[in-house]
Amino acid sequence: YLTFDDGPTPGVTEEVLRILKVYHAQATFFLIGKNALLYPDLTEKILNEGHSIGNHTHNHLNGWQNENKVYLENVTQAETALPFTRLFRPAYGKRKRKQAHALIQKGYQIVMWDVLSGDFDPDLSTEKCLTKVMQHTSDGSIVVFHDSLKARSIVLDVLPKVLENWTKAGFTFKALN
Repeated sequence: YLTFDDGPTPGVTEEVLRILKVYHAQATFFLIGKNALLYPDLTEKILNEGHSIGNHTHNHLNGWQNENKVYLENVTQAETALPFTRLFRPAYGKRKRKQAHALIQKGYQIVMWDVLSGDFDPDLSTEKCLTKVMQHTSDGSIVVFHDSLKARSIVLDVLPKVLENWTKAGFTFKALN
């Protein structure tokens, strides 16, 4: 399962969607509510192309660094832009136990990952990112990429290469529901 965090981002999300379309790959985009409100056309494009969307908080809050009430209010704020999803991924993968419990009580399915591409790291080369993703991915893996400006150059270079390799290996790519 391919997932993309931190969008939608003009100039990046469209390119990711174009690459996914070439390989007939579906993915899940964990959107920051603020970005979804700023770019509703991109949010709609993601959905119209058959991908799924998840909540990634409204302002990319780190659950460990925020009081439960503030954090949960931020997730709820993101719902104004993303009312149709019950998928949730905590920013940085960090949330407190009580935050997770409250989100589950609200009907959210918390989605983590088993392969973090590192495409956001300016010190990680494209080659190392590609090698890391290819070595650690197996059938059923949830892989995190980012459709953000910080990750743009790496994700747009690595994504077609991994999709080509995985497609030749017989993998298919579905969106999470």
